[in-house]
Amino acid sequence: MSEINTSKVSRWDQHGREHVVRVQRKGAQRTIRCDTCGWHKGAQFLPWLKAEEHLAEEHQATVDPAAQE
Repeated sequence: MSEINTSKVSRWDQHGREHVVRVQRKGAQRTIRCDTCGWHKGAQFLPWLKAEEHLAEEHQATVDPAAQE
């Protein structure tokens, strides 16, 4: 049985709302799913980059909370 791992990419929009896309890995397969709008897609390569692109394009969420100090 394959182990399931989940990580997330979160960004903030210009109104201060957090948007999250979760990256789920099951074996070699990865699925990305947006908590805000329910969008999802299979992504074998660069799933975190695709998650960031979705957040920027669809939600105008580009502020990385991890970069804030």
